[in-house]
Amino acid sequence: MRLNRIFCDGPLTGRTEIDLPAAGGYHVARVLRMREGAPLSVFDGSGHEFGAEITRVAGDKVTVMLGDPTPGTAESPLRITLVQGVSRSERMDWTLQKATELGVAAIAPVLTARSVVRLDEKQAAKKREHWRGIVIGACEQCGRAKVPAISAPMTLREYLATVRKDGFRLVLSPSAPASLVGLSSMPSKAELLIGPEGGLDDDELHAAQKAGFMPVRLGPRVLRTETAAVVALSVLQGLWGDLQ
Repeated sequence: MRLNRIFCDGPLTGRTEIDLPAAGGYHVARVLRMREGAPLSVFDGSGHEFGAEITRVAGDKVTVMLGDPTPGTAESPLRITLVQGVSRSERMDWTLQKATELGVAAIAPVLTARSVVRLDEKQAAKKREHWRGIVIGACEQCGRAKVPAISAPMTLREYLATVRKDGFRLVLSPSAPASLVGLSSMPSKAELLIGPEGGLDDDELHAAQKAGFMPVRLGPRVLRTETAAVVALSVLQGLWGDLQ
C-alpha cells in the first residue's frame, strides 16, 4: 500500500518526534481523517524519506514519530534545469506541477519581452513562494523526496548574463532546423529554455544562441507553452533520463 506523503521543512532526524506543518496537519487530520497509529511518509526535500507513525492528533495539529531515513528512489540520472518563460497563473502552475512530476532538478522562471505577467520585487517573492508550494505538492503526489530548487524570477537577459553554462543547453523554436528527438548527445545535465505565451522574440532567441543554447523544434505544430514543456521534458527523459 502506498503511504500518504507529507513535506516538512528540515533538516529532519530519524527517531525523533515532530509536529507536521500547519498545511500538512490539516490535510492529514481534516482531509484524510487519519488518526493515532496510522502510518505515513515524511520528507524534507533533501532526498531522504522517513517512515512515520502518527502519535497525536489534536484538531489540526498532528504529531508524528519519525523512523530511520531511507534514500529516495524517484530522481532522474539526467539533471534538467527548466528555464521557463513566466506565463499566466494557471498555465504556470500547471507547467511547474508537471515539470516536477517529470523529474526536473531545478526551475528558473524568466520574464521575457512577450511575458504577459509583470512582477515587482514584492510580487516576485510572493510568486516564488506560491510556486514552491505547487512544486512541493507535486513531490508529495509523485513520490519524489528531493524538491526542485526554484530561483527568484529574473529577466531572460539577466539569466543569460549571470548563470554559468552547466551542461547541454537547448531552446525550443518552431523554426529550428534540428529536431529534439534527433539529438544524439548523451549529457548528464541539460538546460531547457521555453518561452511564454507568444514565445521568445528574435532578439531573445539570438541572445540565447550566443549564450550557447541550441534551437530545437518539436514536430510540425506550434505547441502552447505548457504543452511544449511537458512534451520536451518527456522527450529528454526518454532519450537520456529515466523514461527509457
